[in-house]
Amino acid sequence: QAQLVESGGGSVQAGGSLTLSCAASGDTYNSYCMTWFRQTPGKEREGVAIIRSDGVIRYADSVKGRFTISKDNAKNTLYLQMNSLKPEDTAMYYCAAGVRDLGHYWSCAARVWGQGTQVTVSS
Repeated sequence: QAQLVESGGGSVQAGGSLTLSCAASGDTYNSYCMTWFRQTPGKEREGVAIIRSDGVIRYADSVKGRFTISKDNAKNTLYLQMNSLKPEDTAMYYCAAGVRDLGHYWSCAARVWGQGTQVTVSS
């Protein structure tokens, strides 16, 4: 059964760091693309970072230089290292696994979603 389980969220002061984890089951980890999204109430969901099986890694402009996406193949786990956090990074963070689709942002159409983990950054 395809499943993604996020963890690592929490509350931190501005300038702090958090590392989010996304444990993947089954073939989900070997999907073409794995993406971190975030969403706050009343706003559209935003793609934060993606890592694709063709080696491509991309970041939203708002997090470039501060966030790092990575995978641990031995643990079937996706990570998002978040440094220099800002209050505007406050959101529910989701990981997703997807398939190649040139019609979607970053050429990745998400098919499996995790339940999300909350990140709150205070000023």
